[in-house]
Amino acid sequence: MDAQGFMFNSRYLEVADVAMTEFFRSIGWPYLKLVAEGTDPSVVSAVLSFKAPAYFEDDLDIDVTCRKVGNSSFNLEVHMMRDESPLANIELVYVNVDPRTAQSRPIPTTVAEALRRAATA
Repeated sequence: MDAQGFMFNSRYLEVADVAMTEFFRSIGWPYLKLVAEGTDPSVVSAVLSFKAPAYFEDDLDIDVTCRKVGNSSFNLEVHMMRDESPLANIELVYVNVDPRTAQSRPIPTTVAEALRRAATA
């Protein structure tokens, strides 16, 4: 919480990061399996739109939707809500990165296919 009693703005990105991990788990790719397959997603863009503040002890509902899958990148949209009331929307662009070279690399076909199926579901 910040001095105003709200969840501090940077924390929304931490919540979104956990949501991304759980999203992948929900489509059959727990994070360690994802990394072992050659996927190491890094955020290259984040656009946050705040609708209302989150407070200490709030139960948050998080919804993640895959919006786009490219060769080496994918877009996720994260909606944060409390009691069905919107709190924040976050648009994230991830690039698959080779951790040794810090360069982008294609998303493995099996992972890209799972993301595409999730995007159309």
